[in-house]
Amino acid sequence: MSSSLLPSLSYCCQRQRFNFVLQHGPKGSRFLSAKAPEVHPVTTVLPKPRLDYRAISESIVYKSHNTFNRKAPLPIGALQSVARHYDEQKRLSSMLGLKRHARSNLGEKMRKIKDPIEKQAVLEEAKLLKMEVTDLEQKLVTVEDILLGLALQIPNDTHPDVPLGPEEAAVVLSTHGSDPIAASGNRDHMDVGRALGILDFEAGATVTGSSWYYLLGEAALLEMALTNYALSIALTHGFRFVTTPDVVRADIALRCGFQPRDQNADPPVSQMYHIASSSPSHPELVLSGTAEIPLGGMFANQIFTEQALPLKVVGLGRSFRAEAGARGADTRGLYRVHQFSKLELFVVCSEDASEQAMEELRSVQTDIFKGLNFPFRVLDMPTEELGASAYRKYDMEAWMPGRGSWGEISSTSNCTDYQARRLHIRYRRSSGVPKHIPSSSSSASTQSAPAISFAHTLNGTAAAIPRLIVALIENGATFDEAGKPVGLDLPSTLKPFWHGTSSIIRWT
Repeated sequence: MSSSLLPSLSYCCQRQRFNFVLQHGPKGSRFLSAKAPEVHPVTTVLPKPRLDYRAISESIVYKSHNTFNRKAPLPIGALQSVARHYDEQKRLSSMLGLKRHARSNLGEKMRKIKDPIEKQAVLEEAKLLKMEVTDLEQKLVTVEDILLGLALQIPNDTHPDVPLGPEEAAVVLSTHGSDPIAASGNRDHMDVGRALGILDFEAGATVTGSSWYYLLGEAALLEMALTNYALSIALTHGFRFVTTPDVVRADIALRCGFQPRDQNADPPVSQMYHIASSSPSHPELVLSGTAEIPLGGMFANQIFTEQALPLKVVGLGRSFRAEAGARGADTRGLYRVHQFSKLELFVVCSEDASEQAMEELRSVQTDIFKGLNFPFRVLDMPTEELGASAYRKYDMEAWMPGRGSWGEISSTSNCTDYQARRLHIRYRRSSGVPKHIPSSSSSASTQSAPAISFAHTLNGTAAAIPRLIVALIENGATFDEAGKPVGLDLPSTLKPFWHGTSSIIRWT
């Protein structure tokens, strides 16, 4: 995270007192129970992220190697600077505590003094102490702001089994479906969609610009069917359905690990669509790039009981991507667009349950894609492909013969406590026993867990609609004897979610 992003973050991180919502019992969460419990009012501004500076300072060598392996844009010397400023923070905090204690003692002393001259001397001493306390408080705030700004740029730790290197180092964990059909330019989804009259990119370009589109007839119905099909499977796995806001505060996006602006680009570019405000005092708003952001924000600034976990939601929203700098085949057609519908899985769990939760998310996604009858594979993504928040990431890729390559249709990330520390998502342990905890603040180790701990969060794509449409069109296109596209073979699993009839669709 660039330090130039910190002004917007600090605006939304002012020091205030907050009321926390405590959820009770395994059915006590308003996210799982049909009857919502009493929710105490909370402020609309979140407290500053709570990062573990001690753990960072004690693992500089590991953090340095981890940052290098991930090719994270961390300024040179940032980790050492965190350690220095953490020492300074401790020194100032200790001095401030002593001065405040001395002021308190002077107050007690003053109440007992009867002699006016002696009382005046104590008053002068108290004034001097007040100035010293004020000065220390200002210095401490400055050091804490610098410390937070540096630590926020450090990426999450990395699972020890994650492959090292660039995208090509990804490890195939499993393959599914029939053998891939031969690559063919005749199966390009843009050409097939135009021939069948179900995709219109020209009108999208006229109305909005490049990488905008219309889904017509069967393509629009296919979006609805895919959404409801994927949702039905998520529901059978115990996820609760949520529709999310498509507009979020830029601060919430930052806390989830997304950069509204990429300051490392030259010149700096926007990664999200920003909404102009009529008042500079209003929080900066952006169009959400994924439902993961509002889903994570939904749990912010709350404390749950351990019995209430895991919290599992599946959110439907529109995703908006500026996709600055994208080039080549990945920008063609529906594969990389600026707006699309997306069904997102999101889990909040205890610290020691996130690795199992990740496998469960992978199982849900596998169930969804198996029913769509196209070849796909699951990859364990290497270090250079991990976003700042991800401890580990699985990608799922479908064979797209029109593109002549595998294309990403889904991903799953275990973010451990990276997002929870920034969003203040916590839970009260049923017992403070030692746990084996993967954490963003230290390398995985056996720790004594506190009574109130930061939760772990995970996210996974249930259905990124345009990518699935690409895979279904390119694998399912049918042709006449002259090689002209005449229809689509679609999996019968989608038929119960289809509305109306079609002369170009054949259920298989």
